[in-house]
Amino acid sequence: MNATTVTILGALAGLTIFLGLPVARLRALSSRSQGFLNAVATGVLIFLLVDILGKAVEPIHSALSTAHRGNVTTLVGLVAIYAVGVATGLLGLVYFNRAVLSRLRRFRLDGPGAAVAAALPVAPTARSLALMIACGLGLHNFSEGLAIGQSAASGALAFTGVLMVGFGLHNITEGFGVAAPMAGEEQRPSWGFLGVAGLIGGGPTFLGTLVGYHVVSDYAFVLFLALAAGALIYVINEMFVICRRLTTQSWLAPGLLLGFLAGFATDLFLTYHGG
Repeated sequence: MNATTVTILGALAGLTIFLGLPVARLRALSSRSQGFLNAVATGVLIFLLVDILGKAVEPIHSALSTAHRGNVTTLVGLVAIYAVGVATGLLGLVYFNRAVLSRLRRFRLDGPGAAVAAALPVAPTARSLALMIACGLGLHNFSEGLAIGQSAASGALAFTGVLMVGFGLHNITEGFGVAAPMAGEEQRPSWGFLGVAGLIGGGPTFLGTLVGYHVVSDYAFVLFLALAAGALIYVINEMFVICRRLTTQSWLAPGLLLGFLAGFATDLFLTYHGG
């Protein structure tokens, strides 16, 4: 399989995220319905976090077995990258929320109360939260692109096709996760905004496929998964705040379960057919 074909497969796997984005333009939703949709999206993100953390430690476990034979350099390097990646993904969004969003709000305010208002905690808007989710998923999808590219480079053509289909299905649910915070908003997001969010979330699959086809690196694999995990930890916390504000526990728990099982089902499909 040549590089062009592999690149097209990676692009198709990433672009399926756009199939879940139109949910953001739904209108006339009750608070309970919005809360349920956000709970489903949060459940998907929780599964992805668990899945990402599990896959990120696989190279570390392999390095741990070689460490018993005296080769500890790889293990130390992977552990350090894992820790730094999670910390950067999490704290980077914390800084973004506190510094960047507070500055934007201060610029929009006038009068003597502006400085006081800017010092208050800033909750991300639905659109900024959607972009944060897209960024976290983009990092995750870069690692998925790496897997597609690396399997193609190794000659496992059938497995490459399975990965493309499986990741493509997964990205549909991820698109819903990006869109859910904006569903039911009074001002619907433009198609242009959704296009940008889709490119941020799905485009890295294409880039990761290119890199993975030419470079095989456990360090890059762990780094991007760890960055994605850190970002998702922050995003999931913010999503829980929204869910609790919009709906009751009796709707929150089923939504979380439904989203988690949806993520699990697509992952199970990928694992089964990947053999």
